[in-house]
Amino acid sequence: MPALSPQSVLEGRNSNRAPVSLIIGLVVSGICMLLALASYFLLVPGAPGNVVLGMLLALPTAIVLVALFLLVDRLEPEPRLNLLVAFGWGAGVALLGALIVNTLGESVLAVVFGPETATVLTVSVIAPVVEESFKGALLLFLLVVRRNEIDGPTDGIVYAGLCGLGFALVENVLYYMQGLASVPGEIWGTVLIRGVVAPLGHPMYTAMTGLGIAYAATHRGAGRIFAIFFGWCAAVFLHALWNGGSVLFGIGGLILAYIVEAVVLLILVIILIRDRRRLVHLIGRYLPAYIPSGLVAPNDLNMLGTMQGRRQARHWARSQAGNVGAQAMGDYQLAATELALLHSQAERRTIEPQAFFTRRDQIVGLMRVARDAFFLRRPQPAPAPWARNEQSGFFTLPKQLNEMPTHKLRIQPPSQPQPPQHPGQGPGNPPRPGPQQPMPPGQQMPPGQQMRPGQQWPGQPGQPGPQQGPGQQGPWPPR
Repeated sequence: MPALSPQSVLEGRNSNRAPVSLIIGLVVSGICMLLALASYFLLVPGAPGNVVLGMLLALPTAIVLVALFLLVDRLEPEPRLNLLVAFGWGAGVALLGALIVNTLGESVLAVVFGPETATVLTVSVIAPVVEESFKGALLLFLLVVRRNEIDGPTDGIVYAGLCGLGFALVENVLYYMQGLASVPGEIWGTVLIRGVVAPLGHPMYTAMTGLGIAYAATHRGAGRIFAIFFGWCAAVFLHALWNGGSVLFGIGGLILAYIVEAVVLLILVIILIRDRRRLVHLIGRYLPAYIPSGLVAPNDLNMLGTMQGRRQARHWARSQAGNVGAQAMGDYQLAATELALLHSQAERRTIEPQAFFTRRDQIVGLMRVARDAFFLRRPQPAPAPWARNEQSGFFTLPKQLNEMPTHKLRIQPPSQPQPPQHPGQGPGNPPRPGPQQPMPPGQQMPPGQQMRPGQQWPGQPGQPGPQQGPGQQGPWPPR
Protein backbone atom coordinates (compact mmCIF):
# COMPACT_ATOMS: atom_id res chain seq x y z
CA MET A 1 0.00 0.00 0.00
CA PRO A 2 1.56 3.36 -0.99
CA ALA A 3 2.40 5.83 1.75
CA LEU A 4 -0.14 8.53 2.43
CA SER A 5 0.60 11.86 0.78
CA PRO A 6 0.94 14.96 2.97
CA GLN A 7 -2.41 16.20 1.71
CA SER A 8 -4.10 12.92 2.68
CA VAL A 9 -2.61 13.08 6.17
CA LEU A 10 -3.69 16.69 6.68
CA GLU A 11 -7.21 15.86 5.52
CA GLY A 12 -7.42 12.82 7.79
CA ARG A 13 -7.94 10.32 4.95
CA ASN A 14 -6.79 6.71 5.01
CA SER A 15 -6.17 6.69 1.26
CA ASN A 16 -4.66 9.00 -1.31
CA ARG A 17 -7.83 8.71 -3.38
CA ALA A 18 -10.55 11.31 -3.08
CA PRO A 19 -13.61 10.09 -1.15
CA VAL A 20 -16.20 8.58 -3.50
CA SER A 21 -19.07 10.28 -1.67
CA LEU A 22 -17.59 13.72 -2.34
CA ILE A 23 -16.97 12.91 -6.02
CA ILE A 24 -20.57 11.76 -6.43
CA GLY A 25 -21.79 14.89 -4.67
CA LEU A 26 -19.73 17.09 -6.99
CA VAL A 27 -21.02 15.35 -10.13
CA VAL A 28 -24.63 15.54 -8.98
CA SER A 29 -24.20 19.21 -8.08
CA GLY A 30 -22.80 20.01 -11.54
CA ILE A 31 -25.70 18.27 -13.28
CA CYS A 32 -28.24 20.08 -11.11
CA MET A 33 -26.63 23.45 -11.81
CA LEU A 34 -26.83 22.86 -15.57
CA LEU A 35 -30.49 21.84 -15.24
CA ALA A 36 -31.21 24.97 -13.19
CA LEU A 37 -29.59 27.24 -15.78
CA ALA A 38 -31.44 25.44 -18.58
CA SER A 39 -34.75 25.94 -16.76
CA TYR A 40 -34.17 29.69 -16.78
CA PHE A 41 -34.92 29.69 -20.52
CA LEU A 42 -38.44 28.53 -19.68
CA LEU A 43 -38.97 30.89 -16.73
CA VAL A 44 -37.62 34.12 -18.18
CA PRO A 45 -38.45 35.45 -21.66
CA GLY A 46 -35.70 37.00 -23.69
CA ALA A 47 -32.66 36.08 -25.70
CA PRO A 48 -30.60 33.02 -24.69
CA GLY A 49 -27.64 35.34 -24.37
CA ASN A 50 -29.20 36.78 -21.22
CA VAL A 51 -28.02 33.70 -19.33
CA VAL A 52 -24.44 34.47 -20.30
CA LEU A 53 -24.83 38.15 -19.48
CA GLY A 54 -26.44 37.32 -16.15
CA MET A 55 -23.59 34.98 -15.29
CA LEU A 56 -21.01 37.62 -16.21
CA LEU A 57 -22.75 40.12 -13.94
CA ALA A 58 -22.96 37.63 -11.05
CA LEU A 59 -19.41 36.26 -11.23
CA PRO A 60 -17.42 39.28 -9.94
CA THR A 61 -19.29 39.36 -6.62
CA ALA A 62 -18.97 35.59 -6.21
CA ILE A 63 -15.23 35.60 -6.95
CA VAL A 64 -14.52 38.36 -4.43
CA LEU A 65 -16.56 36.69 -1.68
CA VAL A 66 -15.07 33.23 -2.31
CA ALA A 67 -11.62 34.79 -1.92
CA LEU A 68 -12.80 36.38 1.33
CA PHE A 69 -13.92 33.04 2.77
CA LEU A 70 -10.67 31.37 1.70
CA LEU A 71 -8.81 34.17 3.48
CA VAL A 72 -10.77 33.43 6.65
CA ASP A 73 -9.83 29.75 6.29
CA ARG A 74 -6.06 30.27 6.08
CA LEU A 75 -4.96 29.21 9.57
CA GLU A 76 -6.37 25.68 9.30
CA PRO A 77 -7.48 25.29 5.65
CA GLU A 78 -10.25 22.87 4.84
CA PRO A 79 -9.77 20.26 2.09
CA ARG A 80 -10.27 21.83 -1.30
CA LEU A 81 -12.60 19.09 -2.50
CA ASN A 82 -14.84 19.64 0.51
CA LEU A 83 -15.00 23.36 -0.23
CA LEU A 84 -15.72 22.72 -3.90
CA VAL A 85 -18.53 20.32 -3.01
CA ALA A 86 -20.02 22.89 -0.62
CA PHE A 87 -20.03 25.57 -3.32
CA GLY A 88 -21.32 23.16 -5.96
CA TRP A 89 -24.10 21.87 -3.72
CA GLY A 90 -25.39 25.39 -3.19
CA ALA A 91 -25.16 26.25 -6.89
CA GLY A 92 -26.68 22.95 -8.05
CA VAL A 93 -28.63 20.66 -5.74
CA ALA A 94 -29.89 23.33 -3.34
CA LEU A 95 -30.78 25.81 -6.09
CA LEU A 96 -32.59 23.29 -8.30
CA GLY A 97 -34.40 21.68 -5.38
CA ALA A 98 -35.55 25.05 -4.03
CA LEU A 99 -36.59 26.17 -7.51
CA ILE A 100 -38.81 23.11 -7.98
CA VAL A 101 -40.37 23.17 -4.50
CA ASN A 102 -40.93 26.94 -4.47
CA THR A 103 -42.55 26.86 -7.92
CA LEU A 104 -44.84 23.96 -7.01
CA GLY A 105 -45.69 25.53 -3.66
CA GLU A 106 -46.63 28.85 -5.24
CA SER A 107 -48.81 27.06 -7.79
CA VAL A 108 -50.71 25.24 -5.05
CA LEU A 109 -51.13 28.40 -2.97
CA ALA A 110 -52.34 30.33 -5.99
CA VAL A 111 -55.27 27.94 -6.35
CA VAL A 112 -56.21 28.39 -2.69
CA PHE A 113 -55.42 32.05 -1.96
CA GLY A 114 -54.98 33.66 -5.34
CA PRO A 115 -51.82 34.65 -7.24
CA GLU A 116 -50.92 37.78 -5.27
CA THR A 117 -51.21 36.20 -1.81
CA ALA A 118 -49.45 33.08 -3.06
CA THR A 119 -46.47 35.16 -4.16
CA VAL A 120 -46.24 36.90 -0.80
CA LEU A 121 -46.46 33.62 1.15
CA THR A 122 -43.93 31.92 -1.10
CA VAL A 123 -41.38 34.70 -0.83
CA SER A 124 -41.85 35.33 2.90
CA VAL A 125 -42.45 31.84 4.29
CA ILE A 126 -41.92 28.96 1.89
CA ALA A 127 -38.72 30.14 0.22
CA PRO A 128 -36.78 30.75 3.48
CA VAL A 129 -37.77 27.34 4.88
CA VAL A 130 -37.11 25.42 1.67
CA GLU A 131 -33.87 27.14 0.68
CA GLU A 132 -32.27 26.95 4.13
CA SER A 133 -33.27 23.30 4.39
CA PHE A 134 -31.65 22.39 1.10
CA LYS A 135 -28.49 24.31 1.94
CA GLY A 136 -28.41 22.90 5.46
CA ALA A 137 -28.62 19.36 4.07
CA LEU A 138 -25.05 19.76 2.77
CA LEU A 139 -23.84 20.69 6.25
CA LEU A 140 -25.60 17.65 7.73
CA PHE A 141 -23.91 15.52 5.08
CA LEU A 142 -20.50 16.86 6.07
CA LEU A 143 -21.31 16.30 9.75
CA VAL A 144 -22.02 12.62 9.06
CA VAL A 145 -19.34 11.89 6.45
CA ARG A 146 -16.52 14.33 7.31
CA ARG A 147 -17.15 15.23 10.93
CA ASN A 148 -13.47 15.38 11.86
CA GLU A 149 -12.98 18.20 9.36
CA ILE A 150 -15.25 20.53 11.35
CA ASP A 151 -13.06 21.71 14.22
CA GLY A 152 -14.92 24.83 15.32
CA PRO A 153 -17.15 27.78 14.38
CA THR A 154 -14.82 28.96 11.61
CA ASP A 155 -15.18 25.69 9.71
CA GLY A 156 -18.95 25.76 10.05
CA ILE A 157 -19.10 29.34 8.79
CA VAL A 158 -16.74 28.64 5.88
CA TYR A 159 -18.64 25.59 4.62
CA ALA A 160 -22.00 27.30 5.09
CA GLY A 161 -20.76 30.51 3.49
CA LEU A 162 -19.46 28.79 0.37
CA CYS A 163 -22.69 26.82 0.04
CA GLY A 164 -24.65 30.06 0.30
CA LEU A 165 -22.37 31.76 -2.22
CA GLY A 166 -22.96 28.97 -4.75
CA PHE A 167 -26.70 29.35 -4.26
CA ALA A 168 -26.55 33.14 -4.55
CA LEU A 169 -24.43 32.98 -7.73
CA VAL A 170 -26.94 30.97 -9.75
CA GLU A 171 -29.96 32.69 -8.18
CA ASN A 172 -28.51 36.09 -9.10
CA VAL A 173 -28.29 34.93 -12.71
CA LEU A 174 -32.07 34.47 -12.68
CA TYR A 175 -32.70 37.92 -11.18
CA TYR A 176 -30.28 39.56 -13.60
CA MET A 177 -32.00 37.83 -16.53
CA GLN A 178 -35.31 39.24 -15.31
CA GLY A 179 -33.74 42.69 -15.10
CA LEU A 180 -32.34 42.41 -18.62
CA ALA A 181 -35.75 41.36 -19.95
CA SER A 182 -37.61 44.21 -18.23
CA VAL A 183 -37.55 47.95 -18.81
CA PRO A 184 -34.15 49.45 -19.70
CA GLY A 185 -32.07 50.43 -16.69
CA GLU A 186 -33.78 48.17 -14.14
CA ILE A 187 -30.92 45.70 -14.35
CA TRP A 188 -28.51 48.12 -12.67
CA GLY A 189 -30.75 48.54 -9.64
CA THR A 190 -30.90 44.76 -9.30
CA VAL A 191 -27.13 44.47 -9.55
CA LEU A 192 -26.72 47.22 -6.96
CA ILE A 193 -29.00 45.52 -4.42
CA ARG A 194 -27.94 41.90 -4.90
CA GLY A 195 -24.31 42.34 -5.87
CA VAL A 196 -23.18 45.38 -3.87
CA VAL A 197 -25.54 46.34 -1.04
CA ALA A 198 -26.43 42.85 0.25
CA PRO A 199 -24.15 40.24 -1.34
CA LEU A 200 -23.68 38.31 1.92
CA GLY A 201 -27.35 37.47 2.41
CA HIS A 202 -27.35 33.76 1.61
CA PRO A 203 -23.91 33.06 3.15
CA MET A 204 -25.00 34.82 6.35
CA TYR A 205 -28.29 32.94 6.62
CA THR A 206 -26.67 29.54 6.14
CA ALA A 207 -23.86 30.48 8.52
CA MET A 208 -26.42 30.23 11.33
CA THR A 209 -26.94 26.56 10.47
CA GLY A 210 -23.19 26.20 10.11
CA LEU A 211 -22.67 27.36 13.69
CA GLY A 212 -25.14 24.74 14.91
CA ILE A 213 -23.38 22.05 12.87
CA ALA A 214 -20.00 23.15 14.26
CA TYR A 215 -21.31 22.82 17.82
CA ALA A 216 -22.67 19.35 17.04
CA ALA A 217 -19.34 18.27 15.56
CA THR A 218 -17.29 19.41 18.56
CA HIS A 219 -19.53 18.36 21.44
CA ARG A 220 -21.30 15.32 22.78
CA GLY A 221 -24.76 14.83 24.18
CA ALA A 222 -28.32 15.73 23.22
CA GLY A 223 -27.46 19.42 23.01
CA ARG A 224 -26.05 18.80 19.54
CA ILE A 225 -29.52 18.19 18.10
CA PHE A 226 -30.90 21.38 19.63
CA ALA A 227 -27.90 23.36 18.34
CA ILE A 228 -28.57 22.24 14.76
CA PHE A 229 -32.28 22.98 15.07
CA PHE A 230 -31.83 26.44 16.59
CA GLY A 231 -29.16 27.28 14.01
CA TRP A 232 -31.55 26.33 11.21
CA CYS A 233 -34.34 28.37 12.83
CA ALA A 234 -32.04 31.41 12.99
CA ALA A 235 -31.18 30.96 9.31
CA VAL A 236 -34.86 30.78 8.34
CA PHE A 237 -35.69 33.80 10.49
CA LEU A 238 -33.01 36.03 8.95
CA HIS A 239 -33.96 34.90 5.46
CA ALA A 240 -37.67 35.51 6.10
CA LEU A 241 -36.91 38.90 7.67
CA TRP A 242 -35.14 40.06 4.52
CA ASN A 243 -37.66 38.63 2.06
CA GLY A 244 -40.76 39.51 4.06
CA GLY A 245 -39.54 42.94 5.08
CA SER A 246 -39.05 44.04 1.49
CA VAL A 247 -42.30 42.47 0.22
CA LEU A 248 -44.65 43.46 3.07
CA PHE A 249 -43.21 46.76 4.30
CA GLY A 250 -41.31 48.15 1.34
CA ILE A 251 -38.20 50.26 1.88
CA GLY A 252 -38.84 50.59 5.63
CA GLY A 253 -38.88 46.85 6.13
CA LEU A 254 -35.78 46.50 3.96
CA ILE A 255 -33.88 49.04 6.09
CA LEU A 256 -34.90 47.26 9.30
CA ALA A 257 -33.79 43.90 7.92
CA TYR A 258 -30.52 45.44 6.75
CA ILE A 259 -29.77 46.83 10.22
CA VAL A 260 -30.52 43.49 11.90
CA GLU A 261 -28.36 41.57 9.47
CA ALA A 262 -25.54 44.10 9.81
CA VAL A 263 -25.54 43.37 13.55
CA VAL A 264 -25.53 39.61 12.84
CA LEU A 265 -22.61 40.09 10.45
CA LEU A 266 -20.68 41.93 13.15
CA ILE A 267 -21.36 39.07 15.58
CA LEU A 268 -20.07 36.56 13.02
CA VAL A 269 -16.88 38.58 12.60
CA ILE A 270 -16.38 38.57 16.38
CA ILE A 271 -16.94 34.81 16.45
CA LEU A 272 -14.31 34.32 13.74
CA ILE A 273 -11.78 36.48 15.59
CA ARG A 274 -12.37 34.66 18.88
CA ASP A 275 -12.13 31.28 17.18
CA ARG A 276 -8.78 32.19 15.63
CA ARG A 277 -7.51 33.17 19.08
CA ARG A 278 -8.83 29.85 20.41
CA LEU A 279 -6.88 27.95 17.79
CA VAL A 280 -3.68 29.84 18.58
CA HIS A 281 -4.30 29.12 22.27
CA LEU A 282 -4.62 25.39 21.50
CA ILE A 283 -1.17 25.42 19.91
CA GLY A 284 0.31 26.98 23.02
CA ARG A 285 -1.65 24.68 25.30
CA TYR A 286 -1.04 21.23 23.83
CA LEU A 287 2.18 21.34 21.82
CA PRO A 288 4.51 22.13 24.77
CA ALA A 289 4.03 18.49 25.79
CA TYR A 290 6.10 17.58 22.71
CA ILE A 291 9.07 19.81 23.57
CA PRO A 292 10.96 17.00 25.42
CA SER A 293 10.75 14.83 22.31
CA GLY A 294 12.33 17.50 20.10
CA LEU A 295 9.29 17.66 17.82
CA VAL A 296 8.83 21.34 18.63
CA ALA A 297 10.76 23.94 20.62
CA PRO A 298 9.58 27.06 22.46
CA ASN A 299 10.62 29.22 19.51
CA ASP A 300 8.47 27.09 17.22
CA LEU A 301 5.42 27.77 19.37
CA ASN A 302 5.91 31.51 18.90
CA MET A 303 6.25 31.05 15.15
CA LEU A 304 3.21 28.75 14.85
CA GLY A 305 1.05 31.01 16.99
CA THR A 306 0.85 33.99 14.62
CA MET A 307 0.04 34.38 10.93
CA GLN A 308 3.00 36.76 10.60
CA GLY A 309 5.38 34.20 12.11
CA ARG A 310 4.10 31.46 9.82
CA ARG A 311 4.41 33.66 6.76
CA GLN A 312 7.95 34.69 7.73
CA ALA A 313 8.94 31.03 8.15
CA ARG A 314 7.56 30.11 4.72
CA HIS A 315 9.38 33.02 3.10
CA TRP A 316 12.62 31.88 4.74
CA ALA A 317 12.03 28.30 3.59
CA ARG A 318 11.40 29.47 0.02
CA SER A 319 14.57 31.55 0.04
CA GLN A 320 16.56 28.52 1.19
CA ALA A 321 15.00 25.62 -0.76
CA GLY A 322 12.66 27.15 -3.34
CA ASN A 323 9.06 26.05 -3.71
CA VAL A 324 9.89 22.63 -2.26
CA GLY A 325 11.08 24.28 0.93
CA ALA A 326 8.02 26.53 1.16
CA GLN A 327 5.73 23.53 0.68
CA ALA A 328 7.63 21.56 3.32
CA MET A 329 7.34 24.41 5.81
CA GLY A 330 3.65 24.79 5.03
CA ASP A 331 3.07 21.08 5.66
CA TYR A 332 5.01 21.30 8.94
CA GLN A 333 2.89 24.24 10.11
CA LEU A 334 -0.42 22.69 9.11
CA ALA A 335 0.54 19.38 10.72
CA ALA A 336 1.37 21.16 13.98
CA THR A 337 -2.02 22.89 13.88
CA GLU A 338 -3.79 19.59 13.21
CA LEU A 339 -1.90 18.05 16.14
CA ALA A 340 -3.22 20.73 18.50
CA LEU A 341 -6.75 20.24 17.16
CA LEU A 342 -6.42 16.49 17.61
CA HIS A 343 -5.63 16.94 21.29
CA SER A 344 -8.60 19.29 21.58
CA GLN A 345 -10.84 16.56 20.16
CA ALA A 346 -9.39 14.11 22.67
CA GLU A 347 -10.12 16.43 25.55
CA ARG A 348 -13.71 16.82 24.39
CA ARG A 349 -13.86 13.03 23.88
CA THR A 350 -15.13 13.31 20.33
CA ILE A 351 -12.51 10.86 19.02
CA GLU A 352 -11.91 7.21 19.92
CA PRO A 353 -8.58 6.28 21.61
CA GLN A 354 -7.40 4.08 18.74
CA ALA A 355 -8.20 6.79 16.21
CA PHE A 356 -6.35 9.34 18.36
CA PHE A 357 -3.11 7.35 18.49
CA THR A 358 -3.27 6.44 14.79
CA ARG A 359 -3.96 10.00 13.71
CA ARG A 360 -1.28 11.40 16.00
CA ASP A 361 1.34 9.04 14.59
CA GLN A 362 0.39 10.10 11.05
CA ILE A 363 0.66 13.80 11.88
CA VAL A 364 4.00 13.46 13.65
CA GLY A 365 5.24 11.36 10.74
CA LEU A 366 4.21 14.13 8.33
CA MET A 367 6.17 16.69 10.34
CA ARG A 368 9.21 14.46 10.03
CA VAL A 369 8.64 13.94 6.28
CA ALA A 370 8.32 17.71 5.77
CA ARG A 371 11.62 18.27 7.58
CA ASP A 372 13.36 15.59 5.50
CA ALA A 373 12.03 17.06 2.24
CA PHE A 374 13.44 20.46 3.15
CA PHE A 375 16.90 19.22 4.13
CA LEU A 376 17.11 16.93 1.13
CA ARG A 377 16.90 20.09 -0.98
CA ARG A 378 19.07 22.29 1.27
CA PRO A 379 21.28 20.28 3.69
CA GLN A 380 22.95 23.39 5.19
CA PRO A 381 20.42 26.22 5.38
CA ALA A 382 20.98 29.64 6.91
CA PRO A 383 19.79 30.15 10.50
CA ALA A 384 16.02 30.37 10.79
CA PRO A 385 14.80 33.86 11.75
CA TRP A 386 12.30 32.60 14.35
CA ALA A 387 14.89 30.36 16.09
CA ARG A 388 17.79 32.88 16.21
CA ASN A 389 20.47 30.19 16.23
CA GLU A 390 18.63 28.36 18.99
CA GLN A 391 16.94 24.97 18.97
CA SER A 392 13.96 24.38 16.68
CA GLY A 393 11.94 21.23 16.10
CA PHE A 394 12.17 21.81 12.37
CA PHE A 395 15.91 21.11 12.62
CA THR A 396 15.66 18.16 15.02
CA LEU A 397 14.62 14.56 14.50
CA PRO A 398 12.10 13.77 17.24
CA LYS A 399 12.64 10.93 19.64
CA GLN A 400 10.43 7.87 19.70
CA LEU A 401 6.78 8.56 20.39
CA ASN A 402 6.89 6.18 23.35
CA GLU A 403 8.95 8.77 25.21
CA MET A 404 6.31 11.48 24.79
CA PRO A 405 4.21 12.17 27.87
CA THR A 406 1.07 12.22 25.72
CA HIS A 407 1.56 8.52 24.96
CA LYS A 408 1.24 7.37 28.57
CA LEU A 409 -2.03 6.03 29.90
CA ARG A 410 -3.58 7.35 33.04
CA ILE A 411 -2.61 5.84 36.37
CA GLN A 412 -5.08 5.68 39.19
CA PRO A 413 -4.04 8.00 42.04
CA PRO A 414 -2.82 6.18 45.16
CA SER A 415 -5.48 7.90 47.30
CA GLN A 416 -8.21 5.74 45.80
CA PRO A 417 -9.49 2.76 47.85
CA GLN A 418 -7.44 -0.37 47.35
CA PRO A 419 -9.16 -3.63 46.28
CA PRO A 420 -9.71 -6.27 48.97
CA GLN A 421 -6.75 -8.52 49.59
CA HIS A 422 -6.74 -12.17 48.59
CA PRO A 423 -6.49 -14.80 51.28
CA GLY A 424 -2.90 -15.09 52.44
CA GLN A 425 -1.96 -11.68 51.18
CA GLY A 426 -0.39 -9.39 53.72
CA PRO A 427 2.43 -6.98 54.35
CA GLY A 428 5.02 -9.66 53.79
CA ASN A 429 3.40 -11.36 50.84
CA PRO A 430 3.29 -9.95 47.31
CA PRO A 431 -0.17 -9.48 45.82
CA ARG A 432 -1.45 -11.98 43.35
CA PRO A 433 -2.02 -10.87 39.78
CA GLY A 434 -5.60 -9.74 39.41
CA PRO A 435 -7.76 -9.45 36.33
CA GLN A 436 -7.15 -6.52 34.03
CA GLN A 437 -9.59 -3.66 33.98
CA PRO A 438 -12.05 -4.21 31.11
CA MET A 439 -11.92 -1.73 28.26
CA PRO A 440 -15.00 0.26 27.36
CA PRO A 441 -17.15 -1.28 24.60
CA GLY A 442 -15.91 -0.66 21.08
CA GLN A 443 -12.43 0.48 22.17
CA GLN A 444 -9.14 -1.30 21.63
CA MET A 445 -5.68 -0.82 23.00
CA PRO A 446 -3.23 1.05 20.77
CA PRO A 447 -0.70 -1.31 19.12
CA GLY A 448 2.23 -2.22 21.31
CA GLN A 449 0.59 -1.22 24.59
CA GLN A 450 -0.71 -3.40 27.40
CA MET A 451 -3.07 -2.52 30.19
CA ARG A 452 -1.38 -3.13 33.53
CA PRO A 453 -3.22 -3.61 36.81
CA GLY A 454 -4.19 -0.21 38.13
CA GLN A 455 -4.12 1.59 34.79
CA GLN A 456 -7.07 3.60 33.56
CA TRP A 457 -8.39 3.64 30.01
CA PRO A 458 -7.80 7.04 28.39
CA GLY A 459 -10.72 9.38 28.67
CA GLN A 460 -12.32 8.01 31.85
CA PRO A 461 -13.39 10.94 33.98
CA GLY A 462 -11.84 12.09 37.17
CA GLN A 463 -8.38 10.62 36.69
CA PRO A 464 -5.52 13.14 36.63
CA GLY A 465 -2.87 12.20 34.12
CA PRO A 466 0.87 12.79 33.95
CA GLN A 467 1.98 16.37 34.46
CA GLN A 468 -1.47 17.45 35.62
CA GLY A 469 -2.28 19.25 38.80
CA PRO A 470 -5.09 18.53 41.19
CA GLY A 471 -8.56 19.06 39.82
CA GLN A 472 -7.53 19.04 36.15
CA GLN A 473 -9.36 16.54 34.03
CA GLY A 474 -9.44 15.40 30.43
CA PRO A 475 -8.25 12.60 28.18
CA TRP A 476 -4.71 12.04 26.96
CA PRO A 477 -3.11 15.47 26.57
CA PRO A 478 -1.43 16.96 29.64
CA ARG A 479 -2.20 20.61 30.19
